[in-house]
Amino acid sequence: MLTTLQTAYTDTRAADLAWALGREALPALAALDLELGGARMQLRLLGASHQVLLEEEGGTCSETVACIPGSSTPLPLGVAKRIGSWEYEFAARVETLSRGSFAGRAQELLALVADHPHGLAGTFPGSPYAFTAMLAQRHEGRIRWRTWHAYPQEGQLVVTRTSVGFGPHGRRRDTRVSD
Repeated sequence: MLTTLQTAYTDTRAADLAWALGREALPALAALDLELGGARMQLRLLGASHQVLLEEEGGTCSETVACIPGSSTPLPLGVAKRIGSWEYEFAARVETLSRGSFAGRAQELLALVADHPHGLAGTFPGSPYAFTAMLAQRHEGRIRWRTWHAYPQEGQLVVTRTSVGFGPHGRRRDTRVSD
């Protein structure tokens, strides 16, 4: 789903993004509710930021990547944590592109996410290449999502990748009786 976000483009520096786990739901400019193999998930656009709310039998998870006033946790390159019985893995990188490369990459990403049933993208008034995009999937028992935060004035694209699944000690056991 592709939408134009009805807000001014204010989160204008990739370096201002921060990361947080466990935050309450923040006001969203756009949201997409998904059901992925028994897990309920909401992808939320907060401007040039994102929030993912995930709920499954094993618990809940909230990931926020945003310009969070007073936050002391900058955007990390990688995180691996246990959240209850889940294993949470997060990775981020910043791509710096030339103006022409940035425009091409932006068009490619928006096309990828716009028509995907598990995708949400929002563009900002004033620049077709100022956007935040998210894409989710369930693969091999894990819930995964990727995000892209575009900062065309800097030629920077912040890319994140997250994976949540049951660890070896918290894995759900198969309770079926076999013959």
